[in-house]
Amino acid sequence: MPRDSGYSLRQRLLVRLWGTLFIVLVLSTVAALALARHIGTVVYDHWLYDSAMTLAEQVKVRDGKSVLELPRSSVEMFEWDRVDRVFGEVSSQKGGMLFSNARFPKLGGTLAPGKPRFYDTQVNGKQARVVALRIKEGAAPDDEVTIQVAETRVKRDSLLSDILLIFLPMQAVILVVTCLLVWFAVTSSLRAVEDIALRLSNYEPERLEPIDDLKYLPNELRPLLDATNQLIGKVADAQLTQRRFVANAAHQLRTPLATLQVQAERALRESDPVRTSEALSHVLKAITRSRHMVHQLLTLARSDRSAEKTLEMGEVDLAELAREELERSADAAIARGIDLGYEGPDAGGRLVGEAYLLREMIANLVDNAIRYGRENGQVTLGLTLSPLTLYVDDDGPGIPPEDRALIFERFYRRPGAAGDGCGLGLAIAKEIAARHGAVLRVLDNPAGHGARLEVQFS
Repeated sequence: MPRDSGYSLRQRLLVRLWGTLFIVLVLSTVAALALARHIGTVVYDHWLYDSAMTLAEQVKVRDGKSVLELPRSSVEMFEWDRVDRVFGEVSSQKGGMLFSNARFPKLGGTLAPGKPRFYDTQVNGKQARVVALRIKEGAAPDDEVTIQVAETRVKRDSLLSDILLIFLPMQAVILVVTCLLVWFAVTSSLRAVEDIALRLSNYEPERLEPIDDLKYLPNELRPLLDATNQLIGKVADAQLTQRRFVANAAHQLRTPLATLQVQAERALRESDPVRTSEALSHVLKAITRSRHMVHQLLTLARSDRSAEKTLEMGEVDLAELAREELERSADAAIARGIDLGYEGPDAGGRLVGEAYLLREMIANLVDNAIRYGRENGQVTLGLTLSPLTLYVDDDGPGIPPEDRALIFERFYRRPGAAGDGCGLGLAIAKEIAARHGAVLRVLDNPAGHGARLEVQFS
């Protein structure tokens, strides 16, 4: 499911925090009301129970029968309440009704002696809370007395209303104050994000300097700033590499172009056919070198990781590619009197890769060995299948250990080295090897003289 094009972090935080706060306050209000109602019920139920026990103390035995000695003044005191109506009923199992000032519903079930039962019902058409109690103390030996006392619910309901009138405004004030505090906390906390956004909006891309002077940056934002600074560093390195590459390429192309111009002008001035032919041969040589360099530059651009989507990756036979490229290098080897050979299987070494780039890698490794190897020497292209490794051996002067890391730099040529290369062949080979998950390294020739360039595939 696609995400929205954008959203406000401040708004999202406020909505979620305010929503959570509102839910918590609602739940706390409900819990507080439930607790208040429970406490009120327990308190008023104790009063009902005390009233029932007061009536129980008035049960006496006369002439072997249970009677209730309750003067009129006591009844009036029992019934008096400024808010609610109080009802009572006392009945004996054998003597029948001893006292009643209201019609109570029939008591269901069996009462355990001495254990009160509280329940809600209607007494005289009014909602009331009732306590029922069965006693034996004070009654005749073979008799039991049931006492019920009821009270209407006006005070109980008023208590909840009073609590709501006090609690709800207090909760509303708490909600408003807390929402304001949350808004202030979110707004002040997001200022760091705004500071970074302001710095980035005013950032000078020409300088590509890391952002490191923001004060009081939260720990949660430091990974973002670190990642941004790492990206800036990578862009700066890439820009520096690109500028150096362009400068080196321009310098390397300038020499054959200058030679081409000089020799072309010479050919136009010469009237001697022999000298004209000599000048034109120099022109051809300069054109060939320029063409070779342009080809190398294009190959380097294609092998770069940024061109990954344009590569045509597929299954290739490395042995077949190696033998084909060796045949293409035969003329260059013959021109220098070099014995060019191949060691390895005729087919095999299959891998997923870009055939064009792998051909260029093999051609550059072989061409480097032919150019810088010993004249009338020997160059061997080899392939082993386990592990899959491609190597090129020459019997030239070799490569000193201190130069082995430098020879893969673009346009680098060892001081005093023979050959007319442009310093891109090994850089291209290393880039292509890396593009295929392989490692290109320089070793000593196992035969004793010269160097081995080895590409080991993972």
